[in-house]
This record gives sequence, C-alpha cells and structure tokens, in this order.
Amino acid sequence: MAAEQRRTRVRRLAVGAAAVALATLACGPARGVEAVRAADPRAPAPTPPVPAPTAPAAAVQTPATTVPAGATVPAGAQAAVPAAPAATASGVAQPTAQGVPPAAEPSAVPPAADPSAVLPAAVPAAPVLTPPVPAPPVGVAAVPAVPPVQVPAFGAFLASDSRGVARMPQLSRWLGGAELRVGHTYLPGEHWSDIEGAPGFLEAWARWRNEKPDRMLVLNVPLQERNEAGVSDDEVRRLLRQGAAGEFDHHFRALAERLVELKAEDTVLVLGWEMNGTTYTHRCGPDPESWKKYWNRIVTTMRSVPGQKFRFDFAPNRGRDAVPWTECYPGDDTVDIMGMDSYDQPSGISFDEQIKEPYGLQAQVDFAKAHGKPISYPEWGLFRNGDNAEYMRRMLAWMDEHKPLYNTLTDYCPHGVWQCSANPRASQVYRSVLFGRADEPTPAPTEPQTPAPTPQPTAPAAPAPPKDCSPVDLGSWAEYWLGGKLCVRFDWWSQDG
Repeated sequence: MAAEQRRTRVRRLAVGAAAVALATLACGPARGVEAVRAADPRAPAPTPPVPAPTAPAAAVQTPATTVPAGATVPAGAQAAVPAAPAATASGVAQPTAQGVPPAAEPSAVPPAADPSAVLPAAVPAAPVLTPPVPAPPVGVAAVPAVPPVQVPAFGAFLASDSRGVARMPQLSRWLGGAELRVGHTYLPGEHWSDIEGAPGFLEAWARWRNEKPDRMLVLNVPLQERNEAGVSDDEVRRLLRQGAAGEFDHHFRALAERLVELKAEDTVLVLGWEMNGTTYTHRCGPDPESWKKYWNRIVTTMRSVPGQKFRFDFAPNRGRDAVPWTECYPGDDTVDIMGMDSYDQPSGISFDEQIKEPYGLQAQVDFAKAHGKPISYPEWGLFRNGDNAEYMRRMLAWMDEHKPLYNTLTDYCPHGVWQCSANPRASQVYRSVLFGRADEPTPAPTEPQTPAPTPQPTAPAAPAPPKDCSPVDLGSWAEYWLGGKLCVRFDWWSQDG
C-alpha cells in the first residue's frame, strides 16, 4: 500500500509540474511562481543569455539572491535587487551593451488557478544602480604588489669641476627633459692632496647628489700621484709594491672620510681605471700581483671608515690592450661592479668585432654574470672612426639590452655629441634615442604568477532554492523572460496522501 501511494504521489507531482511549466511558457510567469534570481554584483544589469567563455569556478563570486518581501533570508545569504534591462515608454526592452533581447514581448500574466499550489510571486521594481567596482574573484589569489625599481641610470661627463654640474640641466633640456641621474667626475692625479679630495672640488658634486635620493655620483680615483706623467714601468712597479705594503693607505682613508663628511657616502668609486692600458701611472701591466694587492688594501681601508656605503667599480679598457684585464681582476670580495671603458676604436673595427673580440663587450657581460656582478660603462663614445652613427646606434641598443647599472658618455671632442659639433650624425642618433627618456619605475623580475581572470559576463551560479521548493529547468531563453527559474512546491499534493 505504501508503495502504491508513493507511485501515485510521483505521478501527481510530474503532472503538476508539467502543467505549471506549460502554462508559464504560454502566458508568462504566473502569480504563485517564484522567480529565483541570481544577481552577479559585477554586472550592471541582467541581459539575455550571451555565449561567453565560462570563468573557472574559483573565479566566480557567490552571487546575491533576490528575496521576496516578507521572506526570511537564510543564514549566509546576501539580499540584493538586480537591475532590469532598460525599457522605453512602450515597455519594449532596448538593446544593451552586452546583448539584444528577443523582439517578442511576453503577454499579460493571468492569475493562477490555485494560489495554494505555489508560492506567491514577488518581483520588485529595479532601481537604477551604479555598477559597482569589480571585486577580486573569490578563491583567486591576488598578484602581490611588485616593488618598483629604477631603469638603468645614465649621464655624461661634461667637466671635472663645478662646470660639469652646471651643464647637466642644459644637456637634459637638449634631450627633451630626459633625466640625467648620474653625475660623473674625476679627481686630479697630480698630487696626493688632489686624490684625498681637496676642499672646494667635491662640494658641488655632493650637493647635486643629495638633491634627489635616486641620483648617483661616480668618481674616478687615481691610485698614484703624477698619474699622467709618463712614468716608466720600473718606477710603476716600485710604486705598486709600496702600495701593496700599505704605504699609501692614509690618502684613501682621508678621501673616504671626506666623502662621508659631504654626505656622499654611497659614491661609486672607479679605482685605477683603464689599468690594462699604458697611459696611467696606476697601470697594472708592470706587476699585476702587486696591483691586485694594492687595490684590495685601498678597498679595505675605505670600507673601514664609519658611515661609508661605497661601491667599487673595476673598469678596464675594452679589449686586450697591454695586458688582459682578467689578469688584473682583484677578486669578488672587493669588486662591486664590472665596468668597461669602450670607445669606438681602433680604426676600421665594426661594432660586431667590438662585441666578439677577446676581452670585448661580450666577454665583459659573461665575466660579470659568472661573478655575480652588475656591469657599467663609465666611459664610452666616438673616437677613431669619426662621426659614426652606426656605432652610436649599436652601443645604445647594446646598453638597452644588457641593462648596465649606469653609463656615462664622454662628452667632449672627439668623443662627444652635445659639446662637440664634429659629430652631427651620431649626435642626432643619441638625441633621438634618449629624447624625453625618464626614469620611471619598472617592475622588478618576479616569478611567473597566474593573473586573476578578467570578469566575464557569464551566467551566475544558481542560488539554493527556497525550502520545500523544487526548481524546474525550462531553458535559458524561457528563464530570461521569467526572470529566473521556476520553483514549484512539492508538498501541494500532500493533503491527498
């Protein structure tokens, strides 16, 4: 008997549901049929179903549920009033940005034959709402903010004394306001008093450095007095050994203290530049081992001064020159930057040859990578090949590719492009590439992350039906005009059981 009663009730349920569905399709949503709407807070208004790729489940927020007046909101649910499609005075819905509704208008809704059979309908008028700001999808981790870093800094050597400082804003204007973040100067090398940072020489540079926190002061430091006096190899060898024994430490301690006093404690120091050549008294060739010991003593001495934050740049000439620069490298502990002075020489050499030659540009990049050091170009510019626009173009592209910590063009004849009128073609290239370039922050390299998906006009997740109510699936087209799914009570026949 119980089994027969259950079969009878199931037949009644199926017949009743089918009758309600057919009546609704013919006449529109009946009184007594609840429209269970699911509103996505990211969408400005509901529209007809539009085919769109469905976002991953983790990217869809829990939608708000429209609750009829007087109904109880279940715990954890969010009540919301969805916006309706725009309509004219005739009542015909107009096309929206997301889709065009069907041309047919649903007919008038007749009263339900049996109000006790279904829940009363409640579709409140939808006010005009401002679309909310999209919220991050639930379940999708937001990409963390990336700390900004500066793009590689650049500048030019314009003069050693305060005139170099005064010319920097003029060069910036010529470059369309491009910011020169590097100030570059050289200590004179005639006397030890010059190498110690004589009063009146460094003050203007220190003031310029401290005007903005992202500026960089680069200071070339001779390792010997009489640095360009044509001293013989024998004399150089003797001086290097004296330096390695610590006889000149006090001069470099005095320089370090002077820079800290001027609040230029983070200066980049290019010690004994172009040491692999033949020009300077601080050259390496006569005694590489003593030269490396001397460099290490200088760095150790300057780092011992309280308050210092110096960085030390090892900057040979490009190429082999008198001795391979690798033979002069003093070690990773005392070198912070792997620099290189790279002029357009010798005559007839192409830029590709400058890259590939022994101890050339590629060798510098590879050596720096192997030793974990950034690269730099403290000196570069035109030289033996005259007004070489190709060199200028290629060197600028090389630096854009390899991102040196800084670079400074030597801007006087024959090397320069602003203070030297002898190089108009290269000047045009330099200016066109750097014109208006600003040091805007750029994202630092990070591990690849899955970005949060862009919100799509997808169908919202269906809310849970009211208690004692079973939804009827009539298809997306019918549900659009009904305003949601039909929900039919399944206890309306219980009085017959």
